[in-house]
Amino acid sequence: MIYGSGKFTYELVPGWAKLPAGWNWDQASGLAVDSEDRVFVFMRTDHPVIILDRDGNFIKSWGDGLFGRPHGLTIGPDGSVYCTDDKDHVVHKFTSDGKLLMTLGTKGKPSDSGYILDPDLMKALGSIKRGAGPFNRPTQVTFAPSGEMYITDGYGNARVHRFTADGKLIGSWGKPGAGPGEFCLPHGAAVDKNGRVFVADRENSRVQIFTAEGKFLEQWTDVIKAADVFIKDDVVYIAELPGRITITDLDGKVLARVGEAAGVGSPVLPNAHSLWIDSHRDLYVGEVSPGPRIEKFVLKG
Repeated sequence: MIYGSGKFTYELVPGWAKLPAGWNWDQASGLAVDSEDRVFVFMRTDHPVIILDRDGNFIKSWGDGLFGRPHGLTIGPDGSVYCTDDKDHVVHKFTSDGKLLMTLGTKGKPSDSGYILDPDLMKALGSIKRGAGPFNRPTQVTFAPSGEMYITDGYGNARVHRFTADGKLIGSWGKPGAGPGEFCLPHGAAVDKNGRVFVADRENSRVQIFTAEGKFLEQWTDVIKAADVFIKDDVVYIAELPGRITITDLDGKVLARVGEAAGVGSPVLPNAHSLWIDSHRDLYVGEVSPGPRIEKFVLKG
């Protein structure tokens, strides 16, 4: 099957990802690709970190018993693996083989945003009364060209936190709401070559763009429940939860779309929750439900 258009035409690789016998895919909440084009998948299963080669063959897994609820996974500039655990309110840094190097936040101790857990997502988000410090159910880590980290803190907070490369907090911004600089589930982020921070403000169905210090610059609203943002070669890739990838330039001009956002999700991308582009500019998408899986689209354009 062919998707997208022009220079961003992709072919879906059916059944690309393979697991050992008896293992099953579950919610693939996060994924990233390292410098060797190995694909790291973060799943809500007994084997949370799965590593595959470029052809989808299983290499190894790690992380059993380490996470309350996996959410985002990012490969840092030095090849380290950063995993956000939204249930335990922490961000872990690992080697690529799973050795723990650093933890940000205190396990089991959320910051005081007023958040009250509720099975109804919008009721839970509506309980957030104020922006708070790190962390209350963090979602994703991204890196600036300088090496600084930005961490979206979304399910129980409404903030973006800026850290030094070695984990010292520089500052934070954001509060609950729908105005400029306000958030309703900041879910993912990316930083461009100029240091601008692109934040997927999921339940406000937009991408907000800020300076490195958190000053609001503009917003893009031609997206539906933006869940993740990835920038490569001055191209912006936006995962939209209902089932679509929107591809734009750095000014927001739409270059192509993969899949169709159709209410509860398209057949090819039921719930596009996370994405990454490898060195060949192929597209990987992690999905959470229904039929949780990971998809690979090979660039043909």
